[in-house]
Amino acid sequence: MHRFFAPSLDPGDETVTLPRDEAEHLTRVLRLGVGDTVAVFDGRGHEFSARVILAGARQTSLQLLSPLEPPAEWSVSTTLVQAVLKADKMDEVVRDAVMLGVAAVQPLVTKRTEVTVAALLRGAKVERWRRVALSSVKQSRRAVLPEIRTPLTLETYLDEPAPAMRLMLVEPGTSAAVQPLTVLRHTPVPQEAAILVGPEGGWSEEEWTMAVSRGARLISLGRHTLRADAVPVAALSILQFLWDEG
Repeated sequence: MHRFFAPSLDPGDETVTLPRDEAEHLTRVLRLGVGDTVAVFDGRGHEFSARVILAGARQTSLQLLSPLEPPAEWSVSTTLVQAVLKADKMDEVVRDAVMLGVAAVQPLVTKRTEVTVAALLRGAKVERWRRVALSSVKQSRRAVLPEIRTPLTLETYLDEPAPAMRLMLVEPGTSAAVQPLTVLRHTPVPQEAAILVGPEGGWSEEEWTMAVSRGARLISLGRHTLRADAVPVAALSILQFLWDEG
C-alpha cells in the first residue's frame, strides 16, 4: 500500500488533504485516483488506511477508513549528532539513520568539516536532508518523522542541555580513555541518548577533549578504522540490539 505524509492529519477528522508535493506524487507519479486505497500518516505516530475521494490539480483529499498499527519506535530516544560529510554521503547517513529509528539528526560543523554552517544554510542542505528523511520514513514504514535540525558547531552543540547519555565515537588508537561500545551492556538503558560521529579524518584532540569535559563518553567500535559514513550504521545497529534486547 502506498504511503503518504499529511502533517495536518487529525485522528478525529473524517478526511485529510495532502500537501501539494504529496498530492502530485499520488496523482502524477503513481497515477492514483478516486477510489484507490492508500495509507496516510502524520509524522507523529498516527497512521490510517484511506480512500482517495478527490484527486485534482488544486486539491487531493482522502477519507480516513481505519487506524493502522505502525512498527514500534525505538525505546531509546536517540539523536545522531553527525559531522557533515563530503559530497552526497550525508544523504546516505540521514537515510540509514532514519531507517534505523533515530528520533533526530543533528548536523555538525567541526574542525575537519570542509563547509560552514552559513554555506549549508545557503545551499538548502537541511531541506534536502528533510526530504531524504521523509522518503526513508515511508520506505521503513515508520509513522514518526524524525527532526532534521539546523546545523551547529560542535562547541555550540555541547553548550546545549545534555541528554542522559552522550557517546562520542572515536577512532582506534585515540590517546584517551576509550571504552568499547559493548561496555554499555552492563549499564542502565537510558531514556535518551546522543551519538556523536565525526567527519572524514575523525575528531581533533581538542574536540574530543572538549566533549569529555562536557560529560561525553569516548567509545570505540573496535580495532579497525571505519569509513565515516559507515560508523553511524554500525553504531546504531549495535546500540539498538544492546538497548532493545539487553
